[in-house]
Amino acid sequence: MLKNLHIQNYAIIDELTMDFSSQLNIITGETGAGKSILMGALGLILGNRADTSVLSDKEKKCVIEGCFGTAEKKEVKLFLKANDLDEAEELMVRREIAANGKSRAFINDTPVNLSQLQQLSSLLVDLHQQFDTLELTENDFQREVLDALAGNENLLQQYQSVYKNYQSVKKEWEELTAKQATANKELDYYKFLFSELEEVSLKENELEELEAELKLLNSSEDIKNALSAATYNLNEGEHPIVQQLKSLVNQLHAFSELHNQLPELVQRLQSSQIELNDIASELERINDSVNYDAKRIDEVNERISAGYKLLKKHGVKTTSELLAIQADLENKLQQVLNIEESISKKAKETEQLLKEATGIASKLTGQRTKQIKPLEDKVNKLLVQVGMPNARLKVQVKPVPLNFSGADAIEFLFDANKSNRFEPVSKVASGGELSRLMLSIKSLVAQSVSMPTLIFDEIDTGISGEAARQVGIIMKGLAKKHQVISITHQPQIAAKADAHYFVYKKESLGKIKTHVRQLNEKERVETIAKMLSGEQVSDASMKIAKEMVEG
Repeated sequence: MLKNLHIQNYAIIDELTMDFSSQLNIITGETGAGKSILMGALGLILGNRADTSVLSDKEKKCVIEGCFGTAEKKEVKLFLKANDLDEAEELMVRREIAANGKSRAFINDTPVNLSQLQQLSSLLVDLHQQFDTLELTENDFQREVLDALAGNENLLQQYQSVYKNYQSVKKEWEELTAKQATANKELDYYKFLFSELEEVSLKENELEELEAELKLLNSSEDIKNALSAATYNLNEGEHPIVQQLKSLVNQLHAFSELHNQLPELVQRLQSSQIELNDIASELERINDSVNYDAKRIDEVNERISAGYKLLKKHGVKTTSELLAIQADLENKLQQVLNIEESISKKAKETEQLLKEATGIASKLTGQRTKQIKPLEDKVNKLLVQVGMPNARLKVQVKPVPLNFSGADAIEFLFDANKSNRFEPVSKVASGGELSRLMLSIKSLVAQSVSMPTLIFDEIDTGISGEAARQVGIIMKGLAKKHQVISITHQPQIAAKADAHYFVYKKESLGKIKTHVRQLNEKERVETIAKMLSGEQVSDASMKIAKEMVEG
């Protein structure tokens, strides 16, 4: 509920604060006194756009602030959590418009954007103005009315959960099917590429190792000659190097006791002899292993040639890269083989979820259909009460493909003159008729669900007498469970107020300013008497006004 509204520097309002009742709040005043200005200011904290023309004093900023009680509003708490805003029993919503035209919005002193403000305001306030027909003519609202009366909240949530799951699985199934169609086109090509690689059957680093082997084979004769020469010079020949070192060791060894540095040198020569002898043996072994093999050269050349063709074809440079491509192709082929199984599984899952969603949607349709006649009867009865005895509402439900709300297209049809020619309300109902129709419908819905603060801005235009009294009675009934704020010119409606506010203009320092005050019991009677008879209040009008207030 809206607990209070503070307005500063807006249009012809310097500053005012209104504290509201939790039940029926009535706002009255002379035409042009500033009632519409109040609605304009309220509209700012509900997310309406603004400009600097609203500033009374161009040197100061405009500030509109509303305090809302949200203790039982689950949707508000979910919104605050989703937007990382602090939860609180009271919400302070503030809108500021600077002299330069920049606008800022705050929820509990945390800056928010206009979209967030509009989302929150739709949960806090339901503002209905004369000729404001959009909500009533929207199919979503019409469906929500039937769901509210049918108590479909839990069933609808269950359906929407299943439907979202169905949509998600169906999308996965369709994507897999499309993927399969594409994969099937490429399957033969993948098989061909994979077969080429599999046939060659390369091993890790094989091409690099083969290149090294080929170089060795092509140089084998030169290598053997060099190895043979080295071995010959070390162990054979006229003066073998190993034998010469041995002789040197023997010669020096004879004098090692005579000079203290010779033993170490002799030892080093012996080590060199042993090392060279080992080298000679190793050279000989290598020499034995190196052989020119024309057949092997042909085999290696053929293998390398096959590998190079694949490297060039796939645009890579190493064996490892070719093996990675082969593994990727194998994976793709395996996916194609597995995709049919996945498609079959998703198809069954989709079918099951569709069946489940259709079943719940059917229950929703049944629940909604049950509410059609009671809704029509109750609304048509209320229309008589509010001065529309010839008007009729008819609810039409048609089957449609499953969607997020079920399988029903719901439309409110209207006949204003007992012509039996029912047309969509948006086409045939006037502004005043729509306003009273909306009031009638919302009064029924409010009995079933929690609604935000209901604000009616002069929706009683064009009615008077008993019809106005009945509108007042309906509003009074609404206000037993929901906060209602209404701007009215009708004394019959004003008389039903739990809190009555009077809007008036007053000159101050040569300027006309709008003010608001809450009326006491005596002032209420006087104000309603003036609404009945004009400025010249008679004893009779005072008596009637008192009876209306007390009644």
